[in-house]
Amino acid sequence: MNKPLIIEDGYIFIAVPALLAVLAGYFVNAYAAAVPALLALYFAYFFRNPHRTIPEDDTALLSPADGKVMSVEEVYEDLYLDKKCRKIVIFLSVFDVHVNRAPLAGTIDFQQYTCGGFRPAYKDGVGYENERYSVGIENNRTRILVTVIAGILARRIVSWVTLGDTLSHGQLYGMIKFGSCAEVYVGDDVEILVKKGDRVRGGETIIGRIVK
Repeated sequence: MNKPLIIEDGYIFIAVPALLAVLAGYFVNAYAAAVPALLALYFAYFFRNPHRTIPEDDTALLSPADGKVMSVEEVYEDLYLDKKCRKIVIFLSVFDVHVNRAPLAGTIDFQQYTCGGFRPAYKDGVGYENERYSVGIENNRTRILVTVIAGILARRIVSWVTLGDTLSHGQLYGMIKFGSCAEVYVGDDVEILVKKGDRVRGGETIIGRIVK
């Protein structure tokens, strides 16, 4: 999915403070225009969609988002995989790129949007309490579940795909606005290659590898 350098969802967020900056500069002074101008620049930065070089390795499981690995733990996933698996939790700050990319090529054969609260995305339990959107991706090698979770500032999860769509490796499929968390659930056929504290880049960092 081709998207511009700045995601269209951000245009209104950029345009409103930019217009206010112009009006304040014209009718008041340059100092009055500084705050809305900085806001417009921040929103342009937040909604950025930088180019990423996708690894040419079908066995590589890519990070779905930019951020910091908060944990790698064993859990029982009963939404899609319905088995004991490993969960990789990635926290996105308001300064990270917030577009989401497909960790592997495959077909979306499960999706679920869940309404919820907006606790800070780094808090324990937000995957069960906060607004979230899950997609199950399957190919001829494995199945994974990716859940993106709203944070204290995030108020909308955006998806550009739907059930039955086919995703390519590293393809853009959505974004979360203003702070969030991403979780990746994998079975024992995937070797985890990241650990707590690692920084990852969506569509580029290999967080695991299919070994079976």
